Amino acid sequence: QVQLVESGGGLVQAGGSLRLSCADSGRTFSSYAMYWVRQAPGKEREFVAAISYSGARSYYADSLKGRFTISRDNAKNTVYLQMNSLKPEDTAVYYCASDNRYRTTGPVGEYEYWGQGTQVTVSS
Repeated sequence: QVQLVESGGGLVQAGGSLRLSCADSGRTFSSYAMYWVRQAPGKEREFVAAISYSGARSYYADSLKGRFTISRDNAKNTVYLQMNSLKPEDTAVYYCASDNRYRTTGPVGEYEYWGQGTQVTVSS
């Protein structure tokens, strides 16, 4: 059974940085591609980033390239999202998700497992 728990959210000023973590309590973490998705108030869920099973491949939403970095540590069953140069429009609940397929297209709602989300608030 896969259980994902996010941490690292909080309040940060514009221009600041945060690193989100997502720990997987399952035993087969390296068998899953990992994703970060965010949802701002009143908006639909938005794809942020994806990383393949070993971490060799990653993919980002075009609007976030250069500011956000996804990484994973399979020895720690953890995926990370480093967020730099944060903007008020990055304010959202950030979710990690996992799926046994590595996909860079398709609806974000179809990932197999989801965490509970962590709030990121960027003040201007």
